[in-house]
Amino acid sequence: MAGADGLLDGLAERHPCRREAWEGVGRQAGVLVALTDEPAPRVVLGRRADHLPLHPGEIAFPGGKREAEDHSPWDTALRESQEEVALSPALVKRRAELSPLITRTGFCVYPCIGVIPADVELSADPAEFDSVFLPPLARFADPALFRLELMSAGSRQVHVPHYCIGDDNVWGVTAAVLAQIVNVVYDAGFDLKRNWKETP
Repeated sequence: MAGADGLLDGLAERHPCRREAWEGVGRQAGVLVALTDEPAPRVVLGRRADHLPLHPGEIAFPGGKREAEDHSPWDTALRESQEEVALSPALVKRRAELSPLITRTGFCVYPCIGVIPADVELSADPAEFDSVFLPPLARFADPALFRLELMSAGSRQVHVPHYCIGDDNVWGVTAAVLAQIVNVVYDAGFDLKRNWKETP
């Protein structure tokens, strides 16, 4: 059976790797959506440390804000992944890039999608993540776990995706990225009812 690499062919055709340099100004970030190369791929997620000033305790992809030495979103995503979960950049095969999404804190987040070995060993840096875990990607295609919630964003209401995974609530940009991926890979058909390029 094909692994994640083959499973992502359709996504890579729709959202190819551009490998463009960072451009523009403002709050920018790169995240790595790392999928294990096996017939039922798993996705790397972490629980952000409670002491962090932004998004404490939330479920997120490895990644972080652009630094001066980062040439591209991939540079940022790979550097942060090595720092946060000890994932060597040499183990990541670049496969796709989604369009950037805007978080509620005003960051423009660039999702970089890659494939990693199924037997990869990861460990969370306690300064960044309380834990790292790898749920099956297919779980995020289950309509019973997905919902949209109307939430306040300044003076308006916006639809925000949420996944209820056990005791965890995966939501916001992380949920939106997962929904976009499973819409292509598993034809999940989730309607996000929102242009995530708009500032909320």
